[in-house]
Amino acid sequence: MRQIVPSEWKKWFRHFLLDLDARIDSSLFNSAVGLRELWERYSTFMDRFYVGRWKRWVFIEPLSEGATIGLAGLVLMLALAIPAFRETSDDDWLKKSDLAVTFLDRYGNPIGSRGIKHNDSIPLEDFPDNLIKATLATEDRRFYDHFGIDVAGTARALMTNAQAGGVRQGGSSITQQLAKNLFLNNERTIERKVKEAFLAIWLETRLTKNEILKLYLDRAYMGGGTFGVDGAAHFYFNKSARDVNLAEAAMLAGLFKAPTKYAPHINLPAARARANVVLDNLVDAGFMTEGQVFGARRNPANAVDRRDENSPNYYLDYAFDEMRKLVLTFPKSYVERVFVVRTAIDMNVQHAAESAVENQLRQFGRDYHATQAAVVLADLDGGVRAMVGGRDYGASQFNRAVDAMRQPGSSFKPYVYATALMNGFTPKSIVVDGPVCIGNWCQQNYGRSYSGSVTLTQAITRSINVVPVKLSIAMGGKGGPRAGRAKIVETARKMGITAPLVDTPSLPIGSTEVSVVEHAVAYATFPNKGRAVKPHAVLEVRTGAGDPVWRWDRDGRKPTQAIPASVAADMAEMMSHVVDEGTARRAQLDGIPAAGKTGTTNAFRDAWFVGYTGNFTAAVWYGNDDYSSTNRMTGGSLPAQTWHDIMVVAHQGVEIKDIPGIGAGKKRPDAVASANANAKASEVNPGPPPVLTRRGANILVRVEKLFDEAAKTIAVPGKTSSNDNGKPAPASSVAFPDSFASATDQPAAAQPPRKN
Repeated sequence: MRQIVPSEWKKWFRHFLLDLDARIDSSLFNSAVGLRELWERYSTFMDRFYVGRWKRWVFIEPLSEGATIGLAGLVLMLALAIPAFRETSDDDWLKKSDLAVTFLDRYGNPIGSRGIKHNDSIPLEDFPDNLIKATLATEDRRFYDHFGIDVAGTARALMTNAQAGGVRQGGSSITQQLAKNLFLNNERTIERKVKEAFLAIWLETRLTKNEILKLYLDRAYMGGGTFGVDGAAHFYFNKSARDVNLAEAAMLAGLFKAPTKYAPHINLPAARARANVVLDNLVDAGFMTEGQVFGARRNPANAVDRRDENSPNYYLDYAFDEMRKLVLTFPKSYVERVFVVRTAIDMNVQHAAESAVENQLRQFGRDYHATQAAVVLADLDGGVRAMVGGRDYGASQFNRAVDAMRQPGSSFKPYVYATALMNGFTPKSIVVDGPVCIGNWCQQNYGRSYSGSVTLTQAITRSINVVPVKLSIAMGGKGGPRAGRAKIVETARKMGITAPLVDTPSLPIGSTEVSVVEHAVAYATFPNKGRAVKPHAVLEVRTGAGDPVWRWDRDGRKPTQAIPASVAADMAEMMSHVVDEGTARRAQLDGIPAAGKTGTTNAFRDAWFVGYTGNFTAAVWYGNDDYSSTNRMTGGSLPAQTWHDIMVVAHQGVEIKDIPGIGAGKKRPDAVASANANAKASEVNPGPPPVLTRRGANILVRVEKLFDEAAKTIAVPGKTSSNDNGKPAPASSVAFPDSFASATDQPAAAQPPRKN
């Protein structure tokens, strides 16, 4: 091997390496010498500027440290400014606006609106002088003097808040508030305040002071769904901002701080007190004298009464949020922001739901220690016909039907039983109701007793807790209980539950959390022959000019087959026993087949009833916002009764449909016994009673004639009744037929059955 490479090549290669090493060493040495000489020259040159003793510590060191800190500050400011300036990336930032949506019910009647209500067509010089002064005196007295951030005002606010131990005074300038309105949200974070400051400076470099003030007056939220002082003036005073007097201008200027708190249509005394503070600010700022504001103090503004107790506010919030998401799916080239939306709401059913909740809480809420409730009623295609998100929208705008996540308890079990039927079980399958443990967790029944061998139908009817747990174990097979619970979660997902379903051993008995609206519409899978639908409020979208944009039946999500139709029919049959003879007997509807499931959670924190007919599905929840326990309230008490009361109204005048698996002619056991006992009882068609019988109509005609005769008797001068000492006989003295009381139980006019 050594003979392969000639010795001359080896010698040349060694010399080459030695030469290369020498060159490298020489280069490094020369470089070091050169750098040392350069450093010495630099040191000699800098020695000429040497400052020693006290001059160094007084001048040089502070300047040096200041330059270092300043450079670091500039880098930090740049890092903070970049996220703020990203908010201005939209070239159309000055023209951006929120949606303006007018909502109609399913029959085309207006029910309310959400979004912007503003008018930016009034020039700044046309606004009253007292309105401009009131705004500046209250919000930013040095508006025309600062560069976008009022340093003195911010320092004053910090000192005031520190002395008060809380937030008592805001330090944001009008420019900062405008930056927040245009680009940011209302979250109280340091990040938002930093962005607000940078964006304020950015606005000051691009707009004049008058343009900033004009934008602020046009874009600030003023309560009542209005944006801008002109929209607020029309909403609160039925006049243009051009025509407001000093008292009204003070009330409007007082809304900038907290429009919801000081809105005169909600709290007029608070609005007047705030307006009085604005008048004080006018005097303190030197914009007006006490004599000039004296008249406004003595004659405060009167706002138009805008309270509408019948407005379905929880439903409108839900529909508006849905509309916002829907608009995001439109093409980016679509710039329309004003819409008219027809929703699925039925106001008769909505009022019935609100009344049922209020009546139950008023009568029994204190006894049960329950303060809140939520209701959702929907068509079998997912269209939400009624929604109650809480007892009082004015007291709390939190929508418990949509945003609250509560444990469903036993009302979750239908997902378990449906999964079991898809994995080889039948409604007559036998499961032993006995002790069961998964690891260290052991499940017991409500009464801490066991029933032995029971069928699945008996288990769901009596709401036995052990059986769903055993089913999850059996369905898991070799994969164990976790595999069985995964199948249950998969079924619930297919049926429409999108809430996080935490995998725990207690999941089959409803320990995970769901929302009322999803839970209600997921149950529609059973009467829909296994097809799952999505909850929705919007049926049709049109522009403000009436041009069609979107329709649910054409553009909405189509039903998907979640479970086999045979399984849905079996589940309907099983769940009908819960209503007929189980835990939800209070939910029974005369002549209308129904099915459902009650639910009660640990410590009685939540009480549910979720059920359906061939026409509708509905969920009812009762509990407390602070998760405190109720006084042993179960799903078969107030929830089932509320469900019954709402469904009675929802089915009036509706063609009753069958539930696949439950015939419309099926009678409850007590109805069958009553029919056998009474041989003369005639057969009646299933469904609600007729709207108005022929006999009832005849009685109403007779009553109308009696009223006419009574009116004629009163109108004839000198004609008196024989038993009233010569006085004219009042209309109330007319005798009515004995059957009138029974006739008035029916509605006054016949209507054709309305379709779903």
